[in-house]
This record gives sequence, C-alpha cells and structure tokens, in this order.
Amino acid sequence: MSAKRKSKGAYMISAVAEMYEIHPQTLRLYEREGLLKPSRTEGNTRLYTDEDLERLEFILNLARDLGVNIAGIAIVLQMRERMEEMNRQMQSFVDYVRSEMLTRFSQSAPGSAGAIVPIRRPVVAPRTAGPRKPAERG
Repeated sequence: MSAKRKSKGAYMISAVAEMYEIHPQTLRLYEREGLLKPSRTEGNTRLYTDEDLERLEFILNLARDLGVNIAGIAIVLQMRERMEEMNRQMQSFVDYVRSEMLTRFSQSAPGSAGAIVPIRRPVVAPRTAGPRKPAERG
C-alpha cells in the first residue's frame, strides 16, 4: 500500500489523510497513542515527513491487512525499534572486530607469515597399541 509521494518534504494532515484514504481523526488517534510523532509548525500544524509516511504505511498494513489492534501495533513497533537498535549494535561490534583483526594482521611479526596467532609446529601424539581389555578377576 504505497501512496504516491511527489517530493521529499512534509505533508499536512489533510493531505496525508487523503493519500491514504483515512480520516484525519485516525491520524490524531495514532499520534495520541504514540504510534506516530509528526513534527509541528510554529502554528502547531502537524507535518508528516516521508519517514512518518513509511511508518504510517507499516501501521496501516498491520491494522488493515493483518487485523492488529492499536495495542498490538504499539508492541510490534517497539519490538521493531529494539531489533533495529540491536542490529546497529551488532554492526558496530562487527566493524570493531574487523578493524582489530586488520590492525593486528598488519602489525604481525615478519616470521609469522601473516598469521594473527603465531603458528607453532604441530604436536604429534604417540600412537598406542589400541584399547586395553579389562583384567579378569577371579
């Protein structure tokens, strides 16, 4: 359900309501419930950005197509935000590990042939004659 957007910018509540075929009161309800947070002009007019419209499309998909109620939508949005934050943290960690590995790789000793951990000669364990049979008790 993607409405046609003319350009980057902000849209007033009446334009958004018309684009998505919803009542302006629905948008006000979504704002009261904390699902949407449009910016405001000095005259207190709501302005919806392209990011707000993407979020609205997600909300409407949950409500219209999946039948999720407002409380459920709030939970899904919270979970989505937490997952995005976790993803950012994981990406930051991966970037840090990559940076550390590259730093250590470039600083490795010449005799280690570029290994991150010094390579030692392999240890060979002595071979045994095979499993022993338990001694008979009599």
